[in-house]
Formats: sequence, structure tokens, C-alpha cells
Amino acid sequence: MGILMTADAAAASPVNSGLALVLYVVFFIVVIYLMMIRPQKKEQKRLNAMYSSMAVGDSVLTNSGFYGMIIDIDDEQNMVIVEFGNNKNCRIPMNKSAIAQVEKPDAE
Repeated sequence: MGILMTADAAAASPVNSGLALVLYVVFFIVVIYLMMIRPQKKEQKRLNAMYSSMAVGDSVLTNSGFYGMIIDIDDEQNMVIVEFGNNKNCRIPMNKSAIAQVEKPDAE
């Protein structure tokens, strides 16, 4: 009787291990999606909404840590011209992706 039980267990083992392997792969794909891909897409949507809501006169913080004010926006080239400090001659064109944060003037 013991020989029959080991033969049955050995015959069912490859099916169970194959199913377990598939379940582990599916589990890790779901974990990777929830921890990596979904937050990245959510952040990209937030950034796109921020870039599309930028307007002339908004205060911005650049990725390099400089505060400035938007003077002009060129949507075709995905560029903005930012004026830094009190010096009106310090105007720098930069990509919209170089903007980290936008503050509306009426948000205060």
C-alpha cells in the first residue's frame, strides 16, 4: 500500500509544482506592477497635468533648486522661459521637464 501512495504522490507532484511555479510567476508580476509600474504611471499623469496647467506669471521651482517666474511658454517645442531673481536680464529658456513644482500666484 505504501508503494502505491508514493507512486501517486510522484505522479501528481509535477502537475502541482508546475501550477505552483505559474502562481509564483503571476504573483511576482502583480507585485512588480503594483510597486513599480503603477506609481510611475501615476506620477507621470501628475507631471503632465502640472505641465499643461502652467501659465505665464506662475512661480516655479526648477530641478536644480532655483525659484523663478514663467515669462513665456512655447508648447510646440515644450519649452518655457523662466526669469530668475530681481534682475530682469536673467531669463533662461528650459524644457518643461526641468520644472519640479509650479505655484499659482492666487494660491496664497
